Amino acid sequence: MNLRKYLLFLIILFYFPSSQSIRIKLMIELKYKVISNKTQYKEYCQVLEELGFSGMKDRNTKDEIALLTVLIEKWDAEHLPFQDLDPVQLIQSLMEEHQLKAKDLVEILRISKGYVSDILNYKKGLSKDVIRKLAFHFKVSQEAFNRPYSLKLDQRAGAILN
Repeated sequence: MNLRKYLLFLIILFYFPSSQSIRIKLMIELKYKVISNKTQYKEYCQVLEELGFSGMKDRNTKDEIALLTVLIEKWDAEHLPFQDLDPVQLIQSLMEEHQLKAKDLVEILRISKGYVSDILNYKKGLSKDVIRKLAFHFKVSQEAFNRPYSLKLDQRAGAILN
């Protein structure tokens, strides 16, 4: 805590009852706050990504990851129009917004063009690795891509089953 915050805390401690001063101290020391702008959102997404790959498994890190996830999901729910889109539609929307083609996804996701084609044509689902890479690249929570959607049954497979 810096000197200014410490002095403020001492003044508050002197003038307010102890339970209220504890709440005020917690407010002064908050590491994360409700996301209020796109810059803060991107910053929190970056921190979450770094924490996720840090390998640290202590309780404080897990709590920090959980808190960031809640804050990011709250922002997503309020500011992103993705709720009505299935994961493939979301990918297509983000591709259009960022002026990307399927061949660009091959490079971004480091997967074959056949797999990208199968994803975009609802023939194959998204792997955890693909979801992670999409979320990282587009700065969107993984939950936006990790939702159920229907795949198209391959006509040849359907003929074999009949």
